Amino acid sequence: MLDKSAKAYWAANVRLLTICLSIWFIVSFGFGILLLDQLNTIHLGGYKLGFWFAQQGSIYVFIGLITFYAWRMGKIDREFDVHE
Repeated sequence: MLDKSAKAYWAANVRLLTICLSIWFIVSFGFGILLLDQLNTIHLGGYKLGFWFAQQGSIYVFIGLITFYAWRMGKIDREFDVHE
């Protein structure tokens, strides 16, 4: 891989990681801790939304992030011709 191409590949990788980690932080810390009281005023299936997000919703979001990361990283690998 050429030096310029390697830098572009790494920049794309870091950008994707930054997006995924930002979403992870917002969901786990923001919704699960900081906005807990505001979210608890809303009910989802008989449970307070803040509690649901802290216990179940964050897990679903994390699984979605893993799936998105794998899919998007595969596209980036093919774009820079470093795929298997």
